[in-house]
Amino acid sequence: MSTRTSAKHHPHDDAPDTAAAFRRLAELPEGPERDTLRGEIIEAWLPMADRLAGRFRSRGESLDDLRQVAALGLVKAVDRYDPELGNAFESYAVPTITGEIKRHFRDHMWTLHVPRRVQDLRNRVRFASQDLSQTIPGRRPTVAEIAEHARMSEEDVLVGLEALESFTALSLDAELPGSEDGYSLSDALGSPDPALDTVVDRESVAPRLAALPERERAILYMRFFGDMTQSRIAEQLGISQMHVSRLISRCCGKVREQVLRDAA
Repeated sequence: MSTRTSAKHHPHDDAPDTAAAFRRLAELPEGPERDTLRGEIIEAWLPMADRLAGRFRSRGESLDDLRQVAALGLVKAVDRYDPELGNAFESYAVPTITGEIKRHFRDHMWTLHVPRRVQDLRNRVRFASQDLSQTIPGRRPTVAEIAEHARMSEEDVLVGLEALESFTALSLDAELPGSEDGYSLSDALGSPDPALDTVVDRESVAPRLAALPERERAILYMRFFGDMTQSRIAEQLGISQMHVSRLISRCCGKVREQVLRDAA
């Protein structure tokens, strides 16, 4: 198989001439001969895949890993390429390999899943900041300058800037900057307040309690707000303790049933 570079048909300097090999590959049935030819084509195009991987270096991933991802994209491109469509292989392989690398960053490098739109905004802001840093020495570009350079709204720039600082998650046990006593992020987080449930319960029963007869409201008030015993309540109202107990049970059951019905 010839790996002669053809400047006329291949705009990439490291693009080998494999047009004839692809046509032959499409005609061969599954078997050792086809596997061998497929491997030769992949090997011939690996230098270009490595070059594309090099574009993404210094982004938090090792170059060796990026080369492996690019090689995977190349294999997919070789297997899916159809020479009958008349397009040069590199016009299909380059976006396929690049897309595989970008997908790797999107799926594996973020601690949490980030929407695709936010990732795109992050990249646009990063590229714009790099361009502006060459023309604005001594300071970082402002939000307005980035927005104008990247043709974005300032709101989108702020989202992209925030995403630049959110590539990885911060441990809850990590000591906060400027803390001298081991104060961590977990110490600053709140927790559920059980008193909130009490507020909800009180607001739910208030209208139902107000609708009770005056004597029953008085009994409940003396028992639950005045902290009086059933014996004292019975003595004050001139009724038996057993009657007081029945009234309290009946009122509580009635209010509970009405509140549950309202919630349903």
